[in-house]
Amino acid sequence: MNRRNFLGLAAGGTFAATAGTPSLLQARSQAGDQSMTTETSYALTRPAYIDQSHLLVKDLALVSGFYQSMLGLKVIEEAASGQVLGVGDLPLLTLTTAKDAAIAPRNAAGLFHTAFLMPDRAELARWLRHAAQNNVVLDGASDHLVSEAIYLSDPEGNGIEIYADRPHEQWKFQQDGMVEMATLRLDLQALYDSAPDERWGGMADGTAIGHLHLQVGDIPQADAFYRDVLGLKLMASRPGASFFATGGYHHHLAANIWNSRGAAARADNMTGLSDYKVRFNDKATLDAAISKLDALEIKSEKRDGGTFLKDPWGIGLTLSA
Repeated sequence: MNRRNFLGLAAGGTFAATAGTPSLLQARSQAGDQSMTTETSYALTRPAYIDQSHLLVKDLALVSGFYQSMLGLKVIEEAASGQVLGVGDLPLLTLTTAKDAAIAPRNAAGLFHTAFLMPDRAELARWLRHAAQNNVVLDGASDHLVSEAIYLSDPEGNGIEIYADRPHEQWKFQQDGMVEMATLRLDLQALYDSAPDERWGGMADGTAIGHLHLQVGDIPQADAFYRDVLGLKLMASRPGASFFATGGYHHHLAANIWNSRGAAARADNMTGLSDYKVRFNDKATLDAAISKLDALEIKSEKRDGGTFLKDPWGIGLTLSA
């Protein structure tokens, strides 16, 4: 199969977050193929943002090899039980393994996808060309109005999104402050054809984790925790899903019940998302979140220079300045 046929096949499916899941929003209008500028700094300069993610895996060599060869991450630190992968000297993803690690069922609470934010549209196109040349299997692709996104999975089924934001000035907001998004068909062939001719040499400097999308057991409970306790703003709300952010970003965190309605807390040995880090640029926002934890007597502890706790589904998170 040539690369054009590969892209045509990928473009023929349903472009939701993962094959078989509902759209975030119903399409309201066809979004034009607008050029993008570097937007990574916007996502990361909000009062709080996602800093790093930690996955527990069964086959460390297999999964790490995938993130290195197919996503272009580099090993920054290495130990017998795991590795830290990133871009340049910036750590993004920690992979660890354990003898009793057990593959999490598809309906368990945990990770829906880790979303890697490219510095610009050109880098997204360069990665797509690399993916096509290496026969990477795609789960889907979408134009979300605020961004263009490509979806895939690692060898143990952990969801991945590779995306680039449209310029913030082009986003549209409703009167209540929520952002307008949609799930439209993404023209993968046009994106592929726009890739610069330079050889792809791995993830470019400026790549970051733009957001995490979680599987949870209950949306009102997720709203009560991420909005009411941690202080994130609800940026979009649709049946079965909520999207949270700070500082007007479209979302730093999302939660859905599309596969996991009623899910209980995760077991410690489940593969998938073990924990992640939320970095606060604004100390007052961090102090308010920690004060709320104390007021509600939510269990937390000082760890790794921050405040560690678990959400209602056993997913760990560290709040730090």
